[in-house]
Amino acid sequence: MSVRQVLDEMDYGSASENDHEARLWLDSYRRRFGHMIGGQWVYSRQTFDAFAPATGENLGRLSKATAGDIDEAVNAANAAYPKWRGLSDHQRARHLYALARAIQKHSRLFATLESLDNGKPIRESRDIDIPLVARHFYYHAGYAQIRNREFPNYRPVGVVAQIIPWNFPLLMLAWKVAPALAMGNTVVLKAAEDTSLSAILFAQICQQAGLPPGVFNLLLGDGKTGSALVQHTNIQKVAFTGSTAVGREIRQVLAGSGKRLSLELGGKSPYLVFEDADIDSAVEGLVDAIWFNQGQVCCAGSRLLIQESIAEQFIRKLKRRMSRLLIGNSLDKNIDIGAVVSATQLDRIKNMVSAGVAEGAELWQPKGDMPESGCFYPPTLLTSVEPAHSIAQQEIFGPVLIVMAFRTPAEAVELANNTRYGLAANIWTENINEAMDVAAQIKAGTIWINSANTFDASVGFGGYRESGFGREGGPEGLVEYLERNVHLAGQPFEGKENRKRLPSLGTKIDRTPKQYIGGKQTRPDGGYSTLYRDAAGNQIAELPKGNRKDIRNAVEAARAARSWPAMTGHQRAQILFYLAENLEYRRDEFVRLLVCLSGQPVSRAESEFSLALSRLFACAAYTDKFEGSVHLPDKNKVALAMKEPLGVIGIMAPEESPLLGLLSTTFSAAAMGNRVVLVPSETYALVATHLYQVFDTSDIPAGVFNIVCGPRQELARTLAGHGDVDGIWCWETETICKEVEYLASENMKRSWLSNGNYRNWHDDEQSSGIEFFEHAVNIKNIWVPYGV
Repeated sequence: MSVRQVLDEMDYGSASENDHEARLWLDSYRRRFGHMIGGQWVYSRQTFDAFAPATGENLGRLSKATAGDIDEAVNAANAAYPKWRGLSDHQRARHLYALARAIQKHSRLFATLESLDNGKPIRESRDIDIPLVARHFYYHAGYAQIRNREFPNYRPVGVVAQIIPWNFPLLMLAWKVAPALAMGNTVVLKAAEDTSLSAILFAQICQQAGLPPGVFNLLLGDGKTGSALVQHTNIQKVAFTGSTAVGREIRQVLAGSGKRLSLELGGKSPYLVFEDADIDSAVEGLVDAIWFNQGQVCCAGSRLLIQESIAEQFIRKLKRRMSRLLIGNSLDKNIDIGAVVSATQLDRIKNMVSAGVAEGAELWQPKGDMPESGCFYPPTLLTSVEPAHSIAQQEIFGPVLIVMAFRTPAEAVELANNTRYGLAANIWTENINEAMDVAAQIKAGTIWINSANTFDASVGFGGYRESGFGREGGPEGLVEYLERNVHLAGQPFEGKENRKRLPSLGTKIDRTPKQYIGGKQTRPDGGYSTLYRDAAGNQIAELPKGNRKDIRNAVEAARAARSWPAMTGHQRAQILFYLAENLEYRRDEFVRLLVCLSGQPVSRAESEFSLALSRLFACAAYTDKFEGSVHLPDKNKVALAMKEPLGVIGIMAPEESPLLGLLSTTFSAAAMGNRVVLVPSETYALVATHLYQVFDTSDIPAGVFNIVCGPRQELARTLAGHGDVDGIWCWETETICKEVEYLASENMKRSWLSNGNYRNWHDDEQSSGIEFFEHAVNIKNIWVPYGV
């Protein structure tokens, strides 16, 4: 055969990876594998089998963790924690460096084992996954060395439960284990049921590298094992990557427990191609976006959104490229697409594609050879798809691409955001202005411009909305495994239980305040009001009794206040400074009100007002200073870590320190560009209603601040369950916070809960600063290539 014939026909022979070493490793364990607990292998009576999805070969028998195994693993991690935490930063860094070196030394074994167990092409395991695994351990070894300098006011969380998926078994392990260990935590990791072998090899590497026993513990098993681990009482944090449905269950189970939680869930990521894009490059990028790892990628570009003017040409070129994709055994170095992870997943893909065709989609698959056995599915294109079709909304998690067209950038953004997910997006255009404008409007945690599926340990990754919360990678990923050195009391610092014991000035205030929605005072929808008394029990006002519809109206008004997040930080700062100026003019009024409502001494009320004014100035100061950063992960790429407002935040104001607590929370959220629906303390609601006139005279756009007075528990439920609320902050009893967290799981809104712990709002360490702003923003990483 001539060179010309080879190039014309692209008819290559197979080039199989030598799997001799991997099979020797399997046989060294007699193909029977156990858990790693406290530095020792532990075997269970209950077992399950591991299969190679490309061939159906039985790779070994694995132990299934029992309740006793889980207890032992958590106890081992707890026992190891004090010593591991007590090591110097340098000592921990040396351990992570040793792991990074060991992964590199055994890289080929890891890659071969990963492809055998998972079904992904060996080229992907060898050239992408394993080098990135080593990179994560190197990167976090560096942060382990400088932890106390970079995070001086933080401490490790403690024992961390980590549950990883089957699509990137070793890489997901690295994403979680490396930052957790670097920050001084110990780990109990539950490997994916379908792909546990590389995690077992990693546990062996930990032994060989001298990692102290109990610092890393590995459990094998199914979903029941993960569920039991999550609920273990001696776990302080849970990190989960997997489906949104399971993530929601975990959040509901943990509601009210006080355990830290980070979730990286599903996605339905858009791949936008504009008419000025380099079409050939965009087609090649699409191959990486959707057919990498057989489309079993949470951030896969599974929705092709293409401008109408080039749609026909693009689809024609895409079909030609799809026809040349090679499907075959995962250990063949020439293939493009390997096997789907299991027969169960293969059936799910087939069923979802059939459902899409039944809804009216047109199916196209290239003609070509398919392996006769194994879990294989061809690259698939579905056109004539409508936004409401199930295949346009639900994650297929396979090599299936759906196509929709748009005419204008505005329509492209609307289609891109027309999903409950928000994990990633791709934008292809030669116009950098258009690219950045569209990227800023898409609700997703990662945006790739003229590129696809690019990752680095220095750049955070995570989602918006039902794609979860929390970040992995970068400095923001480290904070997930740290807690601030602040002690929160279990009892109120000061509150309504002390209110009637204190003397009152007896000041009479004859008013009938209303709700404050969309910049206007409005009557409550229900038409009910409640009597309101001062500290001495005197009736001084009637306050509106808000209901579900009042919350709905407030959320709609907040949504409509789009000018606020569109402002520059400097513009928001000017308005907040001006608001502080106007609040200062009313100092005497608010001091008298605080004394009247709480019975506190005048000196105490004056101190609270002064500190509240200072907090407001601090919020204004940070609006243009709590900014993003720029990462340089590659010589031809920058990643812009942009801090974006969550959107609409519902705030249940703290009961204690009526003015200080309210302003510290509300204005921290607003300073970052969020719009607020505030439910004030029932005891001190009149403090909130006195802010109406301050808002009205301070150039605050209508809808930025909305105040709904009424029964706290009922309104908290409504806010927590509202689909258009993006975050909720709740300073309430443990019972109410638990209910709020449970309801917030419905649309995976971010939550910040007191869980019955109360802050000293007069203490700057506890009640102001960066922590408040961190809870008010999402971090979006925009990857921008440059050069020629």
